[in-house]
Amino acid sequence: MKTKLAIITSHPIQYNAPMFALLGKSAILDIKVFYTWSQSRESLFDKDFGKTIQWDIPLLDGYTHEFVENISKTPGPGSYRGMVCPDLNREIESWGAQAILVYGWNYHAHYHAMKHFRNRIPVWFRGDSTLLDEAGGAKQILRRTFLKYVYRSVDFALYVGENNRQYYLKHGFSTERLFFAPHAIDNHRFGDPGGRMREEAGKWRAELGIGEEDIAVLFVGKFEHKKDPELLIRAALLMDKPGVHYIFTGNGALETSMQAMTQGKSRFHFIPFQNQSRMPVVYNLGDILALPSQGPGETWGLAVNEAMACGKAILVSNRCGCAIDLVDPGKNGFVFEAGNTAKCAGVLDQMTVSREQTAKMGEFSKKLVTSWSFEAVCRSFEENIPNKTRHS
Repeated sequence: MKTKLAIITSHPIQYNAPMFALLGKSAILDIKVFYTWSQSRESLFDKDFGKTIQWDIPLLDGYTHEFVENISKTPGPGSYRGMVCPDLNREIESWGAQAILVYGWNYHAHYHAMKHFRNRIPVWFRGDSTLLDEAGGAKQILRRTFLKYVYRSVDFALYVGENNRQYYLKHGFSTERLFFAPHAIDNHRFGDPGGRMREEAGKWRAELGIGEEDIAVLFVGKFEHKKDPELLIRAALLMDKPGVHYIFTGNGALETSMQAMTQGKSRFHFIPFQNQSRMPVVYNLGDILALPSQGPGETWGLAVNEAMACGKAILVSNRCGCAIDLVDPGKNGFVFEAGNTAKCAGVLDQMTVSREQTAKMGEFSKKLVTSWSFEAVCRSFEENIPNKTRHS
């Protein structure tokens, strides 16, 4: 008999939906996803991109789900009371859940579900927080004490990588309560098995004026201080290497200043936000993905997974949560000290010797990321959640 697992999360996102659909086919788990931001059913406004987003890949197909009424006066992910769902626990009980999995504790509905089901059925938790932004001091001590109290309502956690595992250990979890379920994306879709995306990207590169032997460094994401795309521009200007182009894909608050920094420089290219079906083409424009984030809050950086699935070399700062797991220095990329323009420029210089070199690094990336897959996540869920449910 299948174990009935209720999954609580705020809204449909492109990173979870394909994995939920894969779980929907499981012979071991019977899942139902309970979305707590009911207002996101149609579309949502992303304040960082500065536009309403409606993803062009299916987010609700292949798995059972329900949008639970959210009565918050200010609905959305901006505050603890952005998700208030009085019917959530009753709906989960009515469905007959034997375990719950909560994505993120910092909403009223999620936290109260954790407390309600504690000592009734196993409470599992999934997040990607790290210790990378900790600065010490009294505030940190108070926050750690508070988080240890919050996690008393959790039986087990599914950690996404090593930095996330260290975070849980620091907040009261024993190793016996932690299980690895890697941060992942749809490797198959980004892997472009037919080669059509690479062919289309080649034509796009030519239209941008990027030669066949030129190397393109790609930034993908929100133009915001956390991701620090301006550092990449400063490093590029410092290095000033012919034959190296820089492509910035996205939108955000720093867009005007970034364009001002690169005005009149033909090797810098700006591409506006692209929807999900188009992203494999975008990644194939580049030879190197750069994520120079300074934080706070760059808990992982799933753009790195996506670029690796496309076979790209990787340059990240040490404030990216994924760096310790997904970058093997000198083999598929490099890690530099966040905020250090000179270090970034120096590493860029090493990585931009030839397209042949970056292609070899990209091949290593593609092999490495194969184990960071939705299939691996689902296996972890299937191997661990029913076992702990039976023995609870």
